[in-house]
Amino acid sequence: MRIGYLECFSGISGDMLLGALVDAGVPFDALAETAIALNVGARLEMRKVSRGGLAATKVDVITPGTPADEPTYGAVHSHEDHAAETHSHGEHSHSHSREAHMHEPAAAQEKATHSHAPHRHLSAILKIIEAAPLSEAVKERSCRAFRLLGEVEAAIHSIPIEKVHFHEVGAVDTIVDIVCSAAGAELLGVDRWLASPLNVGSGTVKCQHGTLPVPAPATLALLGDAPVYAAGAPMERVTPTGATVLRMLDVSYETLPAMRVKATGYGAGGRDTPGEPNLLRLLVGETTEGAGESFAEEPIAIIETVIDDSNPQVLAYVSELLLEAGAWDVFRVAVQMKKGRTGVQLTVLCRPDLVPPLQEVIFRETTTIGLHWRVENKRSLKREFVEVLTARGRVRIKIARWPSGKIANASPEYEDCRNLAARHSVPLKQVMQEAMRAFAAATEATTDKESL
Repeated sequence: MRIGYLECFSGISGDMLLGALVDAGVPFDALAETAIALNVGARLEMRKVSRGGLAATKVDVITPGTPADEPTYGAVHSHEDHAAETHSHGEHSHSHSREAHMHEPAAAQEKATHSHAPHRHLSAILKIIEAAPLSEAVKERSCRAFRLLGEVEAAIHSIPIEKVHFHEVGAVDTIVDIVCSAAGAELLGVDRWLASPLNVGSGTVKCQHGTLPVPAPATLALLGDAPVYAAGAPMERVTPTGATVLRMLDVSYETLPAMRVKATGYGAGGRDTPGEPNLLRLLVGETTEGAGESFAEEPIAIIETVIDDSNPQVLAYVSELLLEAGAWDVFRVAVQMKKGRTGVQLTVLCRPDLVPPLQEVIFRETTTIGLHWRVENKRSLKREFVEVLTARGRVRIKIARWPSGKIANASPEYEDCRNLAARHSVPLKQVMQEAMRAFAAATEATTDKESL
């Protein structure tokens, strides 16, 4: 099993994770293309930096208002000193809110914020993500991340989620951080994410609603029962974006397992803290349990119900809602019920912890008055992604391997091929064939090189 282990001895933020992913081998160009695909006027820049004398990668989100010679560290994900009421990003000194703005008048909101952190409703952010030419897995993870943020802010302020106006958590740089993190995680091909206990930092942070202790309310709510501690100089070390990404990746908190480390990445925060390297370390490796073990095993929940009095269009709509809410898959099968009635069996596959909210969707949106569910074991082949270059552009190839390491299946990513087909006005099947030919050529070249 391929493991991604995050060592959060100095916390975690969105830019730190992006830096660690690139440092561990994720192509920067792929993340840069993801940022551009969001069509929010932002781009990524990468540079090598030193933190505590250690070399690391820093990835910055550059927004329209950022001077050419000054990288932006974002409103949520900077690792600046929050012990004071304000902090500086280059020449700009300002205080930040770590929460959403809800009921303030527009003029007051504008005064409380800076120009490159616009207000956005959750629905607007989800539309940006859904409209982008990204893989469905990346879209699902990213949308789930922002829904988590919305639910947390709504609970903190006791308001409906529809009334939450995102400020820092809805700013362009944070949208880019979260979506690019999801894309990078997919490219890394990790089966399971683990992390050390989290150094959340200490001190206070200046928020829209006053001076509050670190960690910020949203961060604390997102972390849930994750193991936390505070060490080092007072500063915010786990940001709301960092906490959201941990939830998005379904991170488990464990000690470093026995594994063969294949890659290491260091992602840098925005500040160099003497004697305390402001870094996130990512270890990528294969577990050593069982020679050649390559199966991923996890529990899977199955929810089923049979409906005989619903419009097919309604069921199609419900299927989309279930997928947006985190279901792995949804399918419908025509069945014959008692007394000769024709019905539809709706089946949902998901993580066990998602059974309650997905059941609620089914009861709310369909005419069923009963359903059943169960938990079974899921085993899957090890999966990984490689990128090939075709004459029309880059395409990711999903590879499944047998426990022996041999390739069991390889297929081009549909969204990548669809976007190239539309861009160049050629048949989709032609783009897919070209991608597989490029993959076959790359595989053959690698095999020849290893045999020398």
